[in-house]
Amino acid sequence: MQVHLSALGCRLNEAELQNWATSFQKVGYSLAATPEVADLIVLNTCAVTAEAARKSRQTVRRFHRSNPEARMVVTGCYASLEPEKLEQIMGVDLVVDNSDKDVLVDKVKDVLDMPVMPEFATEPGESALFARNRERAFIKIQDGCRYRCTYCIVTVARGEEKSRTIDNLIEEINQLHEGGIQEIVLAGVHVGGYGSDIDSSLYELVQNVLDRTDMPRIRFASVEPWDLGDNFFELFANPRLMAHMHLPIQSGADSVLRRMSRRCRTEDFEALVNEARTQVPGFNVTTDVIVGFPGETDEEFEQTMEYIEKVGFGHIHIFTYSDREGTKAARLPNKITKEVKKERSRRLHELAAILKAEELASQVGQTVEVLWESSNQQVSEDTQRFYGYTPNYHKVAVDVPLGLSPERLILKTKLVSVDEEQGILMGDIVEDIPSSSSHPNSIKITQL
Repeated sequence: MQVHLSALGCRLNEAELQNWATSFQKVGYSLAATPEVADLIVLNTCAVTAEAARKSRQTVRRFHRSNPEARMVVTGCYASLEPEKLEQIMGVDLVVDNSDKDVLVDKVKDVLDMPVMPEFATEPGESALFARNRERAFIKIQDGCRYRCTYCIVTVARGEEKSRTIDNLIEEINQLHEGGIQEIVLAGVHVGGYGSDIDSSLYELVQNVLDRTDMPRIRFASVEPWDLGDNFFELFANPRLMAHMHLPIQSGADSVLRRMSRRCRTEDFEALVNEARTQVPGFNVTTDVIVGFPGETDEEFEQTMEYIEKVGFGHIHIFTYSDREGTKAARLPNKITKEVKKERSRRLHELAAILKAEELASQVGQTVEVLWESSNQQVSEDTQRFYGYTPNYHKVAVDVPLGLSPERLILKTKLVSVDEEQGILMGDIVEDIPSSSSHPNSIKITQL
């Protein structure tokens, strides 16, 4: 039996796919690279915007057309918000609510009565991760959120906060490292709220990961800025904690942040960013910004533009606001016209590109450690291009002779230039690249 696992949306959905991959393999399934060859398809949906919900429905239909014989399980935020609509789409055999994700594999066995083999032991060091993620893994540390930002439907779809225990997470991280994973990303709906239900905290979790694992590189998914305590950045004294965080601001106008029910003022956010940059050399802050929120005046948008330029960010995810049924923001008055939202988005994208270019230019000349990813991009008869990320999460490319591969290795790399067209750095690896047979953690990886 073959299962195809696919996710839309956030890093948390990716982390859940990785968990299911392991669970399905333990009961005898193999992983299918495409839905066309699968006996079972599992889709983890997204509902963060109306467009994400539409794409979720579209993907269900596309998967069914590509393989009408396969059984299909649909889960995730859209499945939790509108299960009746999904059940009416041809090809959907089972809808699993977010609250039942931990027992999804059991439901497949029990509800769909799909055959399984007895549980088997994996080879020492064997990883059940997808080939595309074999150097990095997303770790689901918690689910749910206790806050209610007015534009957000995810808190409704995901429910109350629920944290995994530190011991459970440490065990998973150690297993992943034994399987060759070089970098983890701590992910959740409300990452900074980790431990609120188990008398713990994100700070305590990170301390334990640093003390009780040998994972070389540790990152965070998006973290709400108000969740970080006064001493949080002291953790970054350990170089295994990568010098980058994604801290969503959403607007540079306090009046808009109040309408969003955000719990951080622009003044406090700027102080937090300055603290991080002071304590951690080369610290890179990326962020989210919503343009065209209901009632956003020209003055408020100009405040946002000035604030973004003043603080500076390595990268900005820009979202054009659209009403999401079921949220408080959808009922707010003074909606912004499509034309105005489009123009504001254009201007902010231009500013974001300038800031990113300045950030990349500041990196040139440095020698840093890069975790290199897999590649199938041949740039000439005897050269192949690989991509990786610096500790502060800048994408870098390097061209190496065919026959050599830095894949899944952390290697010292000099950053020599900026590729302005791609918006990435170009580098030269300044240490020897070992042959693939002598790679550290050179173990069996389940290939798709």
